[in-house]
Amino acid sequence: MAQLQRLAECTGSAHGVDGVVARMRALGAGFPAGDGVGVFNRVYLSVTEEVGRHVERGLFPDSGAAITLDVLFAERYLRAVEAVVADRRPPACWRPLFQLRRHPGVRPLQFALAGINAHIGHDLPLAVMDACRTLGCEPADLEDEFDRVGDILVSLEESIREELMPGPDLFQIADPLTHLLGSWSLDRARDSAWATALTMWALNELPAVADEFRERLDGAVGLVGRMLLTPLPD
Repeated sequence: MAQLQRLAECTGSAHGVDGVVARMRALGAGFPAGDGVGVFNRVYLSVTEEVGRHVERGLFPDSGAAITLDVLFAERYLRAVEAVVADRRPPACWRPLFQLRRHPGVRPLQFALAGINAHIGHDLPLAVMDACRTLGCEPADLEDEFDRVGDILVSLEESIREELMPGPDLFQIADPLTHLLGSWSLDRARDSAWATALTMWALNELPAVADEFRERLDGAVGLVGRMLLTPLPD
């Protein structure tokens, strides 16, 4: 846990996209080879770096809104790590990844997909809510930024799969892995996250119902993550 402790020590010390990139780099520097959280951290770092490049090139309709959404989105993953550092339970959506992070029967691509599932399925709609409150706007005002971040994720998905999947021969033989890969879609997860954000916004006037909805969402996303992390035979 020493490498995770470094993240807790530097929380809040940096700003903007560059800040969360620096924190993820510091976190990733100490992960042992094969650590499942480290696999996801490396994938998410590459996505966040690409978001930063888009910001620098002025490719977002509203760079300030994009930065706010991206940073608040990243903070939810980083807080899950901090919870584990402090021996607290992370959100249910993240627990399978932390619990199975060193399981020898789980492939690197499974770790990456489980982390992406937790972050998109649970953290992204909540980050939209966070950003709306911070900016004093409604989800519709962030739709362009949401779509552009989603486009970045989709554009990197193929390279992520190519980097982390087994060699071609093994991939053809590994029918259970093939099935898992086909059972989860980033496009569908992104669409669901936006619909979830709109639902949460509509529940603002019903706080008890909103709390129940968030709790159920957390558990449901965690269940999908647990299935994505099903150990597979060699």
